[in-house]
Amino acid sequence: MTLQAHAITAGYRGRQVLSEVSLSVEPGETVGLRGPSGCGKSTLVRVLALLHEPTTGHVSLDGTPVTGARHRVPPQIRTRIGLLFQSPRAASDPRLSLTDLIAEPLRATGHPRDTIETRVAELADRTGLTPDLLARQPHAVSDGQLQRACLARALAHRPAYLLCDEATTMLDASTQAHVAAVITEEQHHHNMGVLVVSHDPALLKRWTTRVEELI
Repeated sequence: MTLQAHAITAGYRGRQVLSEVSLSVEPGETVGLRGPSGCGKSTLVRVLALLHEPTTGHVSLDGTPVTGARHRVPPQIRTRIGLLFQSPRAASDPRLSLTDLIAEPLRATGHPRDTIETRVAELADRTGLTPDLLARQPHAVSDGQLQRACLARALAHRPAYLLCDEATTMLDASTQAHVAAVITEEQHHHNMGVLVVSHDPALLKRWTTRVEELI
């Protein structure tokens, strides 16, 4: 039972960013990932999240190799991995209300309306989003409030693994602590594996089980 990158080589438009990188995340553990800017941390996260197909190597989920990326991967596989980006604004459709933002992955996989409404309410409560905030669009809330909505969206399918790509970098200290607490609670309840990408050694030491270096 592991999310694993096996000797991943990947890049964009002929430019290689990663070369034979391997990494694993076990259920229930929190793995830190650090490295200098430009070393390919975000690319590795996108490969693990099944959003970017490597040039060579592969990702396996619970021992089964996964081929393809995005919608070429069956929904029952890709929804087992959640992703929380660094910039909530870049990751959000500005036209959607926070309710619709959280509901987006559930609608995409054909969940019934009443199930979606119940799950959105549950996630909003867990992440500290009040009904008045849920009715607003991204431009009408703070970065911290929007990142809480993005976290709720990432948890919508109760993923087995959550990948956090510098997800607390743009947040104030209190919101950082709240986001980390919500993730930790979800982890304890569902034995979720977590990957935390960060430049902050104090955060990695405080939050993670072990830290991997990407150079």
